[in-house]
Amino acid sequence: MDSPLTLDPLFHLGPVPITEPVLVTWAILLLLALGTWLATRRLSLTPGKLQTVLELLVTTIDAQVRDTMQRDPARFRALIGTIFLFVLVANWSSLVPGVEPPTARLETDAALALIVFAATVWYGIAAQGLRGYLATFAEPSWVMIPLNLVEQITRTFSLIVRLFGNVMSGVFIIAIVLSLAGLLVPIPLMALDLLTGAVQAYIFAVLATVFIGAAVGEQTPANSVSSAAKETRP
Repeated sequence: MDSPLTLDPLFHLGPVPITEPVLVTWAILLLLALGTWLATRRLSLTPGKLQTVLELLVTTIDAQVRDTMQRDPARFRALIGTIFLFVLVANWSSLVPGVEPPTARLETDAALALIVFAATVWYGIAAQGLRGYLATFAEPSWVMIPLNLVEQITRTFSLIVRLFGNVMSGVFIIAIVLSLAGLLVPIPLMALDLLTGAVQAYIFAVLATVFIGAAVGEQTPANSVSSAAKETRP
């Protein structure tokens, strides 16, 4: 197996090299977009099995966001839900013969972590204003500014390392067992890989929720009343 740090382009799109993780990522995004459109184009007040599953997923994401942030989950639902679904499908793509999950590559995990970092800054400024968000780096004292800045970097790096290490280790283990033991023996490991992929997607989404929640801060009673008024406004 090639080193996870080396990539050979499959083809070039003009001057831009297109690698396998990029191609698989595009395929996953297309699959998710198409699947979402097909699943939501005929919603009804009497949900069928598929709509019930989708509503359960949305309800679970909303509950997780609400419990973590103590805020209305509507603003964060699309981002957290998309991150969870993409990481989940990307992790499970390892079960397709000949496909290496894009989350087993550092650049994919780095891109996901940077999205979370950018969302943290964006939501933090939107909730507290630029001055208020920058002031959080001086809490509880201005001497904590360097440490708080380093924390922003290290927790983003931890997202990359955690996802990359767990997914890549699963790929390596299954590949080694498959090469030594044949086709049928690794099936229990593949089932374990499914579970690990789901757990890693959940952890990544929860950590993203925690980081964004820390950036937006606690919702004051005045903001809570304002949010409730907006939700009930016709």
